[in-house]
Order: sequence, then structure tokens, then C-alpha cells
Amino acid sequence: MMIAYEFYWFDPKGGRQIIGVLPERRKHIERLTKESIANWGRKFFGKNLDTKDLYFVEVTIDDDTCRIFRPTPFSSPCKAISE
Repeated sequence: MMIAYEFYWFDPKGGRQIIGVLPERRKHIERLTKESIANWGRKFFGKNLDTKDLYFVEVTIDDDTCRIFRPTPFSSPCKAISE
């Protein structure tokens, strides 16, 4: 199983759009914080977006089937990246 982060952009017209997925590859888990993940997403995806409208959801990907497992129940609150 692999941990990854789905990054979403909150569309001001209503709704959300997935803009990408980044896999977790850090060897030092103690450096893993919500803020470090948010900063990584802002750096990678935020060039042409307002980063205050960017948020992420942690998912698990099965290495064998590539199936994505999301939190249950799955919701993606707009404030998730700033928590």
C-alpha cells in the first residue's frame, strides 16, 4: 500500500476539480505534517492557481491493483489544506 495525496482546486463557480496526485515518498515520517503536504502541493500545483483554493485528501493506493482507497465517508472540505 502506498500513501498519496489528491489535490483539488475549489472552483469559485461551485464544485471542485482534481488537479493532481502526489505520492508520499519521504523516508523520515517525523517530517510529515499537514503543512508540509500543503506546501508541497502549493509548490507543485500552485503556479497558475490561487493557493487559498487548493486542498488535499490523503488516499491509499494498492500497489498490486492500483485501486485508490479514500476515507469513508469521503468528503473534501475546502478548508482541509489550512488545518
